[in-house]
Amino acid sequence: MRAAFIEELGPAENIRYGDMAPPAPGPTDVLVEVEAVSVNPVDTFVRSGLFRTPVEFPFAVGRDLVGTVVSAGAGAAGFAVGDRVWCNSLGHGGRQGAAAEQAVVPVDRLYRLPPGVDAAEAVAVVHPAGTAYLALFTHGRVRPGETVLVAGAAGNVGSALVTMAVEAGARVIATAAARDADHCRSLGAAEVLDYRDPGLAARILEAAPQGIDVHIDTSGANDLTTAVEVLAHRGRIVLLAGARSRPVLPAGPLYMKDGAVVGFVISHATTAELAEAAVAINRLMANGRLRARSIERAPLSDAARTHRRIEAGELHGSRVVLLPKES
Repeated sequence: MRAAFIEELGPAENIRYGDMAPPAPGPTDVLVEVEAVSVNPVDTFVRSGLFRTPVEFPFAVGRDLVGTVVSAGAGAAGFAVGDRVWCNSLGHGGRQGAAAEQAVVPVDRLYRLPPGVDAAEAVAVVHPAGTAYLALFTHGRVRPGETVLVAGAAGNVGSALVTMAVEAGARVIATAAARDADHCRSLGAAEVLDYRDPGLAARILEAAPQGIDVHIDTSGANDLTTAVEVLAHRGRIVLLAGARSRPVLPAGPLYMKDGAVVGFVISHATTAELAEAAVAINRLMANGRLRARSIERAPLSDAARTHRRIEAGELHGSRVVLLPKES
């Protein structure tokens, strides 16, 4: 089969497009014919070695797919040939990736695609939305009526965070570039503030005099000084980006507020956590609330170029979806 794969960790130039041995499913696996694959920043972390995880070479890159069931093992109950499905947790932990004509998915990591949802539209959102769900509910413990600050709200994860927090009954304050304010409001943000404003902390407290209950920064800047300053009593700061960031933590003000800082990596999520997120993701995809802001469709052979574009910061608010059948 054709695949985008590497034979050693390193730069994007290591990605080759060519023939690779077809995957061999086990008894609890499902073999999927891949229709669409998205490319995420985390894919570049795995490929480069920044995120260390077991990798078997040759290694197909990528974590997310939408496709059609070809076969299911005897221990993979619940799926039948022809079912349209999705997964957002391949390509790490010893699992081969999604960027191939066929992929093997463990049955506990595979979910049905809601009827009528486009493959490219779906695969573009399932990873950002999974990250957003875990940040808000698994780690942030958001409750209805709380105030959530989403920094970097116009990006892929940020947009999913705003959508999910609003849907859960939270009030959202978004920070973004001025040009993205209308987009953030369209998702339901109650207030949109310019992240470049030198008086941003004061503007946040004007918008939320009681402070921020859950603070999430998708940009990876992780300005903990400002985050703690605007935090409410028993507020939570959730870290999900910025692998190389080394911010200063104002520990005294944080503990005086009974505050907490928690970080997570979606690749460490349990299958139960991912399945819980998938229920919410499917509901929001089915009702049209969860959509990618902008999608570029490209052949699977564009995998290396797409990795380079992500690392160069060229895909602000846009997702590249690779299509194996167009390669």
